[in-house]
Amino acid sequence: MDEIVMIAYRLEVNGHPQDVRTEPRKLLLDVLREDVGLTGPHAGCEHGVCGACTILVDGRSARSCLMFGIQGADHQLTTIEALASGDRLHPLQEEFSKAHALQCGYCTPGMILTALELLGDNARPTEGDVREALSGNLCRCTGYEPIVKAVLAAALRMREAS
Repeated sequence: MDEIVMIAYRLEVNGHPQDVRTEPRKLLLDVLREDVGLTGPHAGCEHGVCGACTILVDGRSARSCLMFGIQGADHQLTTIEALASGDRLHPLQEEFSKAHALQCGYCTPGMILTALELLGDNARPTEGDVREALSGNLCRCTGYEPIVKAVLAAALRMREAS
């Protein structure tokens, strides 16, 4: 019987170091959920198509189901859990709630993190910009109108606050 090889490495998740010990082939999505204990990234299609597993790697959106855990070492990983500050939600989270841009919520973390990347690159997105940025994130419940509305409202709030 073959012995299972384990590797130890450190991840920087939501600004906190996380020491993990996993099989080399374990996906980053599974490491975040099973070893770090975060439930924001979701397993959807597990082929990188739906966007449910989206996180930010050094501020850029990435599909955690397409990365091995070890690939997250030496990078800043951000999940949806990092956005709220105590009881205060991030403007994107608040606007998603106000616009009824979530129903089952399965796609919401990936949508919000993708939108956060967009707003970091473009503080004044058009509706077309938002639709294009979110085109790789699938939602089966809401349709996209309230999601686009929420991102545009959050963009306005974030500009006014800065």
